[in-house]
Amino acid sequence: MNNYKCNSVGIVGAGIQGVCIGLQLIKKKIPVTIFDKNDPGSMSSYGNAGHFSPYAVVQLNRPDVIYDIPKMLLSSYGPLALKWNYIPKMIPWILKYLKSSTKKSMMHTTRYMHQILDLSLDAYDEILSEIDTTNLVERRGIIYVWTNKNLKSRKMEIKIRNDLGIKQRLLNKEEVLELEPNLSPVFDAGVIYDYAYHARDPKEITKKLFELFLKSGGEFKKKEVISVEQTRYNQTQIKTNSEKFKFEKIVLASGAFSKKLTDQLGEKIPLDTERGYHVHYKNMDHLLKRPVIFLDRGFGMTPMNQGLRAVGTVELGGFDNPISKKRIDYIDKCAKELLPQLGDYHDEWLGFRPTLPDFLPIIGPSLKNKNIIYAFGHHHLGWTLGAITGKIVSGIVNEEKTNLDLSPYSSARFN
Repeated sequence: MNNYKCNSVGIVGAGIQGVCIGLQLIKKKIPVTIFDKNDPGSMSSYGNAGHFSPYAVVQLNRPDVIYDIPKMLLSSYGPLALKWNYIPKMIPWILKYLKSSTKKSMMHTTRYMHQILDLSLDAYDEILSEIDTTNLVERRGIIYVWTNKNLKSRKMEIKIRNDLGIKQRLLNKEEVLELEPNLSPVFDAGVIYDYAYHARDPKEITKKLFELFLKSGGEFKKKEVISVEQTRYNQTQIKTNSEKFKFEKIVLASGAFSKKLTDQLGEKIPLDTERGYHVHYKNMDHLLKRPVIFLDRGFGMTPMNQGLRAVGTVELGGFDNPISKKRIDYIDKCAKELLPQLGDYHDEWLGFRPTLPDFLPIIGPSLKNKNIIYAFGHHHLGWTLGAITGKIVSGIVNEEKTNLDLSPYSSARFN
């Protein structure tokens, strides 16, 4: 029986992680204040692909991807791009990434992504049942398609998921087209995850969860956080540009922007950002019944309330570089390869995915400040992992026992 109860928590970040953590803490009757200079859900939570993807255990730290990187970078029609002016800053991250791209490291990442992804849908089902999700969630599965070009990689992914007991239904070209008749047959095969589902408006879902947080007694300060520190063994402080706030514990959940604060805490965490893009094709969401991802191109399309959202590509280039027209054109070109009937896209967006070189998130206490707890670095899976991260972190804050092995997510692995 856990007799300890935390008396107050400040959360830095009002994306899906911060909001879900706040909700779970409020359920434990712990006073919580969330801080963010932006509106809740207006950053990555707004612009992502909206997939709830519990099967996505195989990440980008893998030997076969390393082998393909030079080819991808040299091609203007490829899923990976680099802002050359950012390379000097990226070198330490790149070296750590190369080091963690062995078969052994890949399987370590896969195993511990699976541990939390396997719990992710149940955690969402629980909190989504508390809000009205009419026209916000569709449960029709998610399809991936590919050509025969990188079959070795596809077979490896399928085998890893089979070995972990992940349900997947392989499809030939005809079976894909039966499910999605509007697709152009430029692929050779695919797979469907029947139980996966998607958001028709990720920002609206985050907003509704945030409203539930407020209604349940949570507080929100729309302020920029300048620093966080542990001032005594049982007291921490959040400093904004205008005031100081005291809490027993702080949770740092500000995605790619967390590094500025962890650097101040004296932890050298190699967090960087993958720049991800999207465009919308207005009134075209009827062309697909469910999300479709084209693995060869590193992009996908999701039917949403704003239209058909095409998302994807990985661009390494930090926060300050402008939006890349080449990346937008690439997504547009890919979308029209699969759906030639698409017209002009409506808007363009750039967001920042917080990524660590071993593609595992950081979830757990700061090494030097035990009352400051980290919850960031969820890369492409921030949306999928929001609800389960909320449950795990609320347990860490309240010092509850868990049967999960949380050591692989500790920041100790980089220090």
